[in-house]
Amino acid sequence: MRSERTVYLDNNATTKVPPEIVEAMTPYLTQFYGNPSSVHRLGAKPAGAIRAARRSIASLLGCGDEEIIFTSCGTESDNLAIQGVLDATPDKRHIVTTAVEHSAVTKVFQRLESKGYQAAYIAVDHDGKIDTAQLVNSLTDDTALVSVMVANNETGVLFPMEEITSIVKQRGIPLHVDAVTAVGKVPIDLSKFPVDLLAISGHKIHAPKGVGVLYCRSGTPLEPQMLGAGQESGRRPGTENVPGIVAMGMACAVAAQKLKTYDTDVRRLRDRFEAGLLDAIPDAIVNGANSPRIPNTSNVLFRGVDAHAMLLLMDEVGICASAGSACKSRAGQVSAVLMAMGLAPEDAGASIRFSLSAWTSDEEIDYAITEIPKIIARMRRL
Repeated sequence: MRSERTVYLDNNATTKVPPEIVEAMTPYLTQFYGNPSSVHRLGAKPAGAIRAARRSIASLLGCGDEEIIFTSCGTESDNLAIQGVLDATPDKRHIVTTAVEHSAVTKVFQRLESKGYQAAYIAVDHDGKIDTAQLVNSLTDDTALVSVMVANNETGVLFPMEEITSIVKQRGIPLHVDAVTAVGKVPIDLSKFPVDLLAISGHKIHAPKGVGVLYCRSGTPLEPQMLGAGQESGRRPGTENVPGIVAMGMACAVAAQKLKTYDTDVRRLRDRFEAGLLDAIPDAIVNGANSPRIPNTSNVLFRGVDAHAMLLLMDEVGICASAGSACKSRAGQVSAVLMAMGLAPEDAGASIRFSLSAWTSDEEIDYAITEIPKIIARMRRL
């Protein structure tokens, strides 16, 4: 019988929108519905709300308001950053990324390769750690852009951004960073973190789906990828998603307040969850456990189990998780990230990602620790 309770451990896929954020955005769907580009009173209120949201996001990231560009999602932010920089520097044809990036980056790189760009993909080891020596050796005078993520969306493994930034900026090469999984989980201060472009997504930090941000450091050349009116200083035209932007501004304010919670309470719950599973299932393995990780993410290998079948059985008892990235989970694809870390295909296909939030409770973790070993035992008997 299907359980009526829900234990949501899939927060790297998307997050719930708390009531206070819904309340903050609702007036911009009902009462203050004007176009923010209009000069009348119904346009002035949304325009002011956008300015306030921009300030809130800039405060979380440690940057200037004018460096914030609103987009529709993290994928658009990544695409705009990569293609926008390359269009601004068409004489350079070499690009660098890692073997474990989100498809919003890797698919752009693959398309660019089909158009004549030369791409380098930096390897990671079995723990998901980047080969910084390979990064150094990959850079050339023709390198137009380096694109790396702060934290991997499947394993939570953190890259050494200070070292990476130092390597790339010593060569004067533009650096794009995908911070979609990291923002709100670990501090990011762009006043001390000299990247040129950084992407975040609203629905990963408790704002609704359909809004994102691209940080673009002042002076960074960036060609718009859509043409239209002059919104976002001409860098991303189109009438603004005011309710989403308002929600994202508030979500960033909440995220700033929750950073300590992630480093203490959420990390404690994540570690207790892992310890409970490993105690009950001794041959289980936490992928990336020997690397620094964001505090909310566990990627666990249950050998001999089909991850997609396990997700269905967990759903029957109300536990929600993903097999790798949620974008690929429904398609049944084996994780390219885990394969790049050296896992055999059958082990990559037996791994589940669990991701907590600041709203995850001890009771929910207790329930998951109790139910998941039962599911593994049942599957192994079959």
